[in-house]
Amino acid sequence: MRIVLTLFLALLLAACAGGAPRDADFVIPEGASMTRAAEIMEEAGAVEDAGAFLRHARLFGSDEPIKPGEYEVKAGTSAGDVLALLQAGRTRQRFVTIPEGWPSILVWERLMANPHLTGEIPVPAEGSILPDTYAIAKGEPRAAVVARMQAAMDRAFAEAWAERSSRAVPQDRNQAITLASIIEKETSKAEERRTVAGVYTNRLRIGMRLQADPTIIYPITQGKPLGRRIRRSEIAAVNGYNTYSMAGLPVGPIANPGRESIRAALNPGETEYIYFVADGTGGHIFARTLAEHNANVERWFAIRRARGEME
Repeated sequence: MRIVLTLFLALLLAACAGGAPRDADFVIPEGASMTRAAEIMEEAGAVEDAGAFLRHARLFGSDEPIKPGEYEVKAGTSAGDVLALLQAGRTRQRFVTIPEGWPSILVWERLMANPHLTGEIPVPAEGSILPDTYAIAKGEPRAAVVARMQAAMDRAFAEAWAERSSRAVPQDRNQAITLASIIEKETSKAEERRTVAGVYTNRLRIGMRLQADPTIIYPITQGKPLGRRIRRSEIAAVNGYNTYSMAGLPVGPIANPGRESIRAALNPGETEYIYFVADGTGGHIFARTLAEHNANVERWFAIRRARGEME
């Protein structure tokens, strides 16, 4: 009789606990007790009644502690499943993506626009962020997210630097990330990265100007799209970035390069190419001599005229 009564009471408690009355999104703070968690969930609509949930947890739950974080519960989820969710720490996943080649001003704008993050941050140092997709938590400080992105870049650079080729020109991190950022901005094709790196390596070794268009744009827009053609005055501008008006590398990165562009800068392809120009498909045509290059440029201009981009 006692066993039957116990089972009856257990079933009654389970029924009273009920399922989640509506879809709910809630945050369990660090150090919250089960009682506090139940109150938060009742207020959010993740459980019908906090007291019933606590009784269900005492009777049916394990000794595992609940874990802090943001959770998402669908309407009708049982109290037992909600408890299991908290004890397993299956928190809601939110992500922020930083594309390869983004300048830090765009990284800053994306983080500042994210409604789930908190706090003010300055624009991160150019080239200090590793482009990737990062998990974030609701209420997480933006400064903490930037710190994780920069720590990821530290690790990625250390790995690439340890495997650098003897042909690599960069002598330190700033030079390596700067060259990698130019490579990243110059080609969207992964298979071209080491060849582009080889061209720039050859130019740097013979003291030839890199003549990379993105280095003209960076001082004007801080890396954002220019939205128009580059002016002759901008090509001739003398500053720390414009590689048309000076030989060597810019004073610093012009974007945040990805892992493969960093590896390419430190492991350039072995090539005799010194020139390259767009081929109209998103890639480039490479040349060893100025005569070859000029012919390739004429073909590119013909493509642009056919598209109505040039007169």
